[in-house]
Amino acid sequence: MSEIDRSRESDETSPEDQKTPGTSEHAGAPQNALTLTVAAEARAPSATNEHVVPVIIAATAQGEAEARAALMRAADVGDPVMGRLVDQHGAQQAVRAIRSRTLPPEFTAREAEQERPPDLTARLNTWYARLAASNPAADVEMGKSFGARLIIPGDSEWPTQLDQLGAGRPLALWAYGTADLRFSCLKSVAVVGARAATSYGSHVAAEFGVGLSESGWTVVSGGAFGVDGAAHKGALAAGAPTVVVLACGVDVCYPSSHEALFAAVGQQGVLISECPPGVHPTRARFLIRNRLIAALSRGTVVVEAALRSGALNTATHALTLTRHLGAVPGPITSSMSAGCHRLLRERKAVCVTSPEDMIELVGVLGDDLTPQTRAPAVPRDKLNESTKRVLDAVPTRGGAGPASIAVAAGVGLDTALSALGGLAAAGYVERSTKGWRLRKQQTAYRRAPDSTALEPPPAPEPDPAEIPPFPEDFP
Repeated sequence: MSEIDRSRESDETSPEDQKTPGTSEHAGAPQNALTLTVAAEARAPSATNEHVVPVIIAATAQGEAEARAALMRAADVGDPVMGRLVDQHGAQQAVRAIRSRTLPPEFTAREAEQERPPDLTARLNTWYARLAASNPAADVEMGKSFGARLIIPGDSEWPTQLDQLGAGRPLALWAYGTADLRFSCLKSVAVVGARAATSYGSHVAAEFGVGLSESGWTVVSGGAFGVDGAAHKGALAAGAPTVVVLACGVDVCYPSSHEALFAAVGQQGVLISECPPGVHPTRARFLIRNRLIAALSRGTVVVEAALRSGALNTATHALTLTRHLGAVPGPITSSMSAGCHRLLRERKAVCVTSPEDMIELVGVLGDDLTPQTRAPAVPRDKLNESTKRVLDAVPTRGGAGPASIAVAAGVGLDTALSALGGLAAAGYVERSTKGWRLRKQQTAYRRAPDSTALEPPPAPEPDPAEIPPFPEDFP
């Protein structure tokens, strides 16, 4: 219908219909079924614009969500070209442009000025074909059917730190779980590492999961085998929420053996993905997913990583976003720690050996300091300097007189005699026939004799009733 036909139709309507709220005052709002239904109900004399505006806003939000759900089907995850198109013209305008197969001229001009201009014709054809086969309303209903929700920028649950990704920001996020995503990520640490983790790496990852969670920090990871799974299990064991960033749809369990783990996360934490429901993981999606892990958290700790590892890809994203990066050292003979050692050697990461170290790295300056650990104190530490020098001058074997000890210690004779008396009272030295010598210290444990292992086990005690009486026992 042309604009002239619309004007003629409006002239033929009654004055009451022309004053209907939501049709004339709000002509710019989307005229979907929801808006028209409420507009019809608003024809009563008591209805006002104040009752219709919230519904129009809700309808607009619904249209924005469905538009982003459609674009998630049309574009690859993390597509910067699609990200720039949505940032400049909005999601709904981008959908209309793709369906008309005509991109805005100003957008095309800006893309041509890029250092590496993309092939917009090929991308537009791909987007058009995928968009034609998509059904965003069905995606939203499918997500609601199994308890998932679609979070878009501007929602109260949207983590604003993702905006630092710029054009690589996800169009939207599918979330499944009871925890609030934005609140959970306010104080969060990404724990990443190798899938083929050693027992050392799994143990350290579980310790970090428990320690961070008990201190009020959320663990963010990818839900994979090895370090990821151990970190999530540690967080769940501490009774805290944890965030799993998937490289597939939230309704797809990958790896399949983590079905019980993901079910527990859904009850206590949240699983998120920028992939639509039903999408299966690929190698490219795993690597692109890592940018979300780094962006959601304040810092990333690499527990174990080989020289060629996806965890190092996450570390690179963390450095690009100017996030804190920590690495756990491991055995120099372990190839699974070679990537961590390279990060430390190149000074890209800070050496982290405990959850407290990581909290100090990403926490508030002055408030989240790691407790200072000190070496265990020994009784000798309490001696003054002159007494220590006298004690060092006393021979271990034989003996020496006070004068010889004073000369060796570089102190006066009176100081040496006084120190020797105190050391003898404390059990450090003893007097022998040849003078003063160090007293042998008793070991803290009793050593079994070498022949104990060779001796046969003791025979059982005989029953007194079976012992034959001695002759004198008879009368």
